[in-house]
Amino acid sequence: MKIYIVYVYTWLLLCTTMAVAQPPAKNKRPSLTDEQLLERVQRQTFRYFWDFGHPVSGMARERSNNNFGYGNEVVTTGGTGFGVMAIIVATERKWITRKAAVERLNKLVDFLRHADHYHGIFPHWLNGTTGKTIPFSRKDDGGDLVETSFLFQGLLSVRQYFNGADARETALRNNINQIWREAEWNWYTQGGQHQLYWHWSPNHGWSMNHAIKGWNECLITYVMAAASPSYAIAPEVYHEGWAGGRSFKNGQTFYDIRLPLGMNYGGPLFFTHYTFLGLDPHGLKDQYADYWEQNLHHTLINREHCIRNPKQFKGYGADCWGLTACDTYDGYNAHAPDNDFGTIAPTAALSAFPYTPVYSMQALKHFYYQLGDKIWRPYGFADAFNESRQWYADSHLAIDQGPVIVMIENYRTGLLWKLFMGCPEIQAGLGKLGFQSPYLKK
Repeated sequence: MKIYIVYVYTWLLLCTTMAVAQPPAKNKRPSLTDEQLLERVQRQTFRYFWDFGHPVSGMARERSNNNFGYGNEVVTTGGTGFGVMAIIVATERKWITRKAAVERLNKLVDFLRHADHYHGIFPHWLNGTTGKTIPFSRKDDGGDLVETSFLFQGLLSVRQYFNGADARETALRNNINQIWREAEWNWYTQGGQHQLYWHWSPNHGWSMNHAIKGWNECLITYVMAAASPSYAIAPEVYHEGWAGGRSFKNGQTFYDIRLPLGMNYGGPLFFTHYTFLGLDPHGLKDQYADYWEQNLHHTLINREHCIRNPKQFKGYGADCWGLTACDTYDGYNAHAPDNDFGTIAPTAALSAFPYTPVYSMQALKHFYYQLGDKIWRPYGFADAFNESRQWYADSHLAIDQGPVIVMIENYRTGLLWKLFMGCPEIQAGLGKLGFQSPYLKK
């Protein structure tokens, strides 16, 4: 009998201990409606560009930490293009005043007017105080055509939005038009070849010799080059250069989903974001693809890979997905289904809101409510995390922050798509290259 009592007492004590040892519920954050949650994520992420913007130039800093030898003086051309689109969102949603936005943007554009450029094309990085080039690599110390195309995608959207008749908004538009007209896109055909080249350096010339061929994030570069009012490329440059690459067409099926263009499994998900912050993929077609189908299917393949999780990484699933280029536990990598090491980047699923709103909301709620204690920061979500290694980034990157704000806004209102696609030059450039779009006049 005594043995039985001791057994029961021990069992009860064990159960009590186990109950006490249970972790607290993860969802400790106040519940928000879907719209409130989207607003909160956009607004907090915007702080990266507004509060952390460079104090002299107003441009976007490359990253929030000093890893990889980056200092606070390093500002990014492409990330700034994303950042000025975020300023439009903030103005429209009244997080900042229109006056404050115009003041910041005038400072930024005036800085660009006097900053280093190479045949009108800006480098990847600038010193945010002096406007001098900071080399991206040993030979990448001149013009960067792709980063510049991201910048002008943003600046033309700014020009369209700030259409007031007062002197400050007029000056802003005029100065944007000046640097837009001065950009020599056709120079970057390397002497008239039927393809664009990514880099040119006054010190190394064309030695990097990096032809821009699809499919990747660079469709916007060819669109901007065709749309230039002063230095436009011929249609042959698009068709023989961009569309002439060996990895352009695909047509195979991955996870039972057909992929029209690009590398197998689609590559990193930012291919569906950077070009399409301004370029509306709805009804956008040419002889090669339907770009809504391309981006939707790429996104679905990426998500399906995370659900099937062939390498059995911790945390992956229907509510935790998104492989793209981002920081990771051993540096930086362009993650994709065929280059997967267990690192998820919130920007991947959140910037996919226009394509997969239900699935993106599922991921957002998981990131915010379940992982928020680990990845929710003053500038929004941390750049990435890897639960298999219990690693959570302490960094934010401009090129990952910007698409979150802009693509969520495009999902909510289509604001940036309407602005950019309303540019007469963009409509002319798309028509020149043989595109169809609801924005193009028949």
